[in-house]
Amino acid sequence: MSGTGGEHGEIPTRLLGRTGERVSAIGLGGWHLSLKHVDEPLSIRLVQSAIDRGITFLDNCWDYNEGQSELRMGKALQGGYRDRVFLMTKIDGRSKRAAARQLDESLRRLQTDRIDLVQHHEVLRFEDPHRIFDEEGANAALVEARRAGKIRYIGFTGHKDPQIHLYMLAVADQQGFSFDTVQMPLNVMDAHYRSFEQLVLPVLVERQIGVLGMKPIANGIILKSGTVTAVECLRYALGLPTSVVITGCDSMEILDQAIETGRSFRPLSEAERKVLLERTAQAASKGEYEPFKTTSIFDGTASHPDWLGEEPERVQQVMQA
Repeated sequence: MSGTGGEHGEIPTRLLGRTGERVSAIGLGGWHLSLKHVDEPLSIRLVQSAIDRGITFLDNCWDYNEGQSELRMGKALQGGYRDRVFLMTKIDGRSKRAAARQLDESLRRLQTDRIDLVQHHEVLRFEDPHRIFDEEGANAALVEARRAGKIRYIGFTGHKDPQIHLYMLAVADQQGFSFDTVQMPLNVMDAHYRSFEQLVLPVLVERQIGVLGMKPIANGIILKSGTVTAVECLRYALGLPTSVVITGCDSMEILDQAIETGRSFRPLSEAERKVLLERTAQAASKGEYEPFKTTSIFDGTASHPDWLGEEPERVQQVMQA
């Protein structure tokens, strides 16, 4: 998944797994686009400036900030910007009906007739794969949408436990389905605790599934450890065999930092990597700086179970029997 362009002052591009698509090594996260201190003009400026400067991968989700992140991104993509990017969003619905409804809402908010990649969001529980792959589950809705030309590729995300990611892949295999992408936390702290890098990343690389790294800085939480800088965090994540590293930007200064790191990227040497891992080992050992793994604070669907939709009918029938 090596890229091109960094040595020429451009953001390198990398292959998105076996899809044949090339995307920028740095991707723009959607959640930050509608935080309280980010107004609409700034969010639009962030998206358009990112695209103008070489970022082609855009991340979003149906539930980010009650839909405002998609609405703002949709506005930013007008005037020819839509055709210059690889657009991704996520849906929370586990039932076919809920997933189809959320996807249609995302299409309207993003003001587009197609989304390049849609992912099942927050696969955090061992029951999620079974609900998603039920006959009336969410994946049936995405497969139909792909057939209809509404979406092009299908993936899934999660931030809790690498074993759940592996189980999702196993259940998909049982159904004869192959994901195009998988999104997961990949950062210097993850290397030490419940590690997606160690357990899931090799499987994805072997199967040529596009690797979407997220939470390289964990919304700044990793920096509070005092063991690593933001640029070191980005360089570490970019040095892994990812298709794209998605990072949130809530100011032009943070966007500048991400773009400059992408443009000047060179992999950490083995010596640099060893020093960085030694420096972060103690702070990372209990997951303190990855609260998305150890708490429910980042689990939107935990506080909004209605987003998941109804349980499969066959389960309801068993319960009532």
